[in-house]
Amino acid sequence: MSSKVLAGFFLLSYLCIAKTATLTGNTANAVVEEPEFTDVIENITVAAGRNVKFACSVKNLGSFRIAWMHFEQSAILTVHNHVITRNPRISVSHDKHRTWFLHISNVQEEDKGRYMCQINTATAKTQFGYLHVVVPPNIDDSLSSSDVIVREGSNETLTCKATGFPEPSVKWKRDDNTKISINKTFQVAEWEGDKLELIKISRLHMGAYLCIASNGVPPTVSKRIKVSVDFPPMLWIPHQLVGAPLAYSVTLECFTEAHPSSLNYWTREDGQMIHESRKYHAENILGTPNYKTHMRLTINNIQLSDYGIYKCVAKNPRGETDGTIRLYMSYPPSTSPKPTTTETPSRVKDWGLNDLNNSIYGHPSSLTIHQDKGAKYQSNLNEIDKSEQKSTSENDSQSIFTDQENGAIKKHYWLPTSIVQIILYVYFR
Repeated sequence: MSSKVLAGFFLLSYLCIAKTATLTGNTANAVVEEPEFTDVIENITVAAGRNVKFACSVKNLGSFRIAWMHFEQSAILTVHNHVITRNPRISVSHDKHRTWFLHISNVQEEDKGRYMCQINTATAKTQFGYLHVVVPPNIDDSLSSSDVIVREGSNETLTCKATGFPEPSVKWKRDDNTKISINKTFQVAEWEGDKLELIKISRLHMGAYLCIASNGVPPTVSKRIKVSVDFPPMLWIPHQLVGAPLAYSVTLECFTEAHPSSLNYWTREDGQMIHESRKYHAENILGTPNYKTHMRLTINNIQLSDYGIYKCVAKNPRGETDGTIRLYMSYPPSTSPKPTTTETPSRVKDWGLNDLNNSIYGHPSSLTIHQDKGAKYQSNLNEIDKSEQKSTSENDSQSIFTDQENGAIKKHYWLPTSIVQIILYVYFR
């Protein structure tokens, strides 16, 4: 027998029983107590997916029957102990006394509404209970933004659509808890609304954004949207002029910013790429944020051929750039005591040629020899300032010699260092 036939049979029986009970009462002229509800049906609020039950308590039911109905759907769900609806989530039970229970398992949003308990008296007696179904928030990925890649300087709108009951509220925040830059002058820790508009995006906008939806029904849900900002490489060189002595090692540095990550390498002035070897060691150190890179090139055991121009180069699909560093010859650091600045003479014979050499090579410095009543002494060695460094570095094989007479400077000479050493050696023997 089909379910439709069974449903019709039970419904007909329900109505016939009511008619029969009424006629029997009238014929016997007996005093029959009609059924009455003893308690109200409580309204229920439940989260979708949970189970609920409504209770309907009746006294003096006698031969009458109880039916449960969904008022908004105009559907008879159960009659007495029998389930009429084809909904497998509906069931009915009785406590063997006076209470009838309607069970709804795995409640869905469409189950909300008024549920009616009815006694099939001649004039049907009914009472209602309301089912409120609350639905936890859910973010609809098909209507929401996913990870995006944008050009620096453009605008972008992130969207986050959430469903649920009550209607969820949506807010945005950055995954790293930094403030959201709405524009150049306005920053917020959180932004309310299902849309987040980013104006004139810069690399500072790069990162993950969280869309968070809540409506008071747990759990709160979130979606992580990554914003990548593409821009061509940029370079910053802390020292464009670097000095190093022969046979020493030196490290050249460049700092780059690029997204996507750039291809970073070093070349000589003629464009010849520098490869890893015993002479050269190149490394790229990722910074924070990760679009920053620290480029380092270490040159070992410097020889004359190593001096000159070096280029750090950065390339990515958005463009390329390079920067230059000049490596020039300097002198080893002096191991002698720092020269005094007092004008009190100190006799040169206390200085060996080696000491003088160290002073000249170490800074380099200007060496002045004075005559004072036949006594020879060395004045203070004044380190050249940065304005002199370039010209001095271009004449690394020469030294400054100042000729003085009676305390007045007559003229300056640029002499090869080797000649100065010979003169000093002969002069102070």
